[in-house]
Amino acid sequence: MLSRSLPIIAAALAVGFSGLRPVAWAQVAARSPFLPPTGASAAAPTVGAALEFRAYVDLGDGMQFRLHDPARKSGVWVRLNERNAEFDVVARQHDELQKTLTVEHQGKTLTLAMREPKVVSAGNAGAMPAPPPVPAPVPTPNVLPAVTQSVVLNPTAADEQRRLEAVAAEVARRRALREQATLQVGQGTPASPSPVVVPPVVSPKQAR
Repeated sequence: MLSRSLPIIAAALAVGFSGLRPVAWAQVAARSPFLPPTGASAAAPTVGAALEFRAYVDLGDGMQFRLHDPARKSGVWVRLNERNAEFDVVARQHDELQKTLTVEHQGKTLTLAMREPKVVSAGNAGAMPAPPPVPAPVPTPNVLPAVTQSVVLNPTAADEQRRLEAVAAEVARRRALREQATLQVGQGTPASPSPVVVPPVVSPKQAR
């Protein structure tokens, strides 16, 4: 008798468990912590909103959000659930994942998407001004180094003698070059020698 009833009991248990599985699985799936709660879908940003959400910062005593009014060309920092009288606005909810801020502005609920900074490429940037031209170097007079080095502020008799000797040597050198150029007949016009610059003697009164 018992052996005949065992198949019937097993079949009944199988039917019972098969009916419970979908219900239990549905409950577990509905309670999954990885799924967002029901009705928590992100709101789409408001098109043509009068305010712009620029930035946010955490200073340790709570989050603050930067709102900008393009019409006024000014902005304010606001906190959650604190009314700002200047803009007549209250920040209600911040979605860090979606980068949106829900505010109440003049009786309307607005969802503001955080404005991303614009990156200007190098091709669209304004042309850099050209650097100013470098002035041409001022030509220095053709002075013999020995003549230049012989100039002193308080010349003595010996200094004056050395200066005159340097000038005489330079004059002799230029005369020799000029005479050599005149001997080269038929080889072109001889170049005129550069003038000899004789630096003046600085007296003690001028040095002061």
